[in-house]
Amino acid sequence: MEDAFALTKRVLDLAYLWTGSTNAVQLQIYATLIFYAVLLTICQQVAQVLGEPLERISVEMVFRAFYHYSRAVQRGEADDLVRFLAEHAKLLGIVKRWRKHHRDCSQLESLMWEDP
Repeated sequence: MEDAFALTKRVLDLAYLWTGSTNAVQLQIYATLIFYAVLLTICQQVAQVLGEPLERISVEMVFRAFYHYSRAVQRGEADDLVRFLAEHAKLLGIVKRWRKHHRDCSQLESLMWEDP
């Protein structure tokens, strides 16, 4: 839950509530959780298409790529969000660089799932 709000506050600039009404606060909480769930689902689908672990997909860059996708749709150049993101992943900076943490996780997974 904290990750959802931290990311959403930073990416969407929703650091402040604009009202004190209980109903409005609940709506913002629900909207944040729904947005975060959809965004993570898209990230997971992109990771699957690219054959990358989810940890290497930048959630923020996927969000920022929505603008580029909308422009491509307007020009008639795209009609599938996940395919567009996968095809332009390098240009849009969607895949994070391999870091020590990623290598360690990959080695651990290969040890755990390797046939004896």
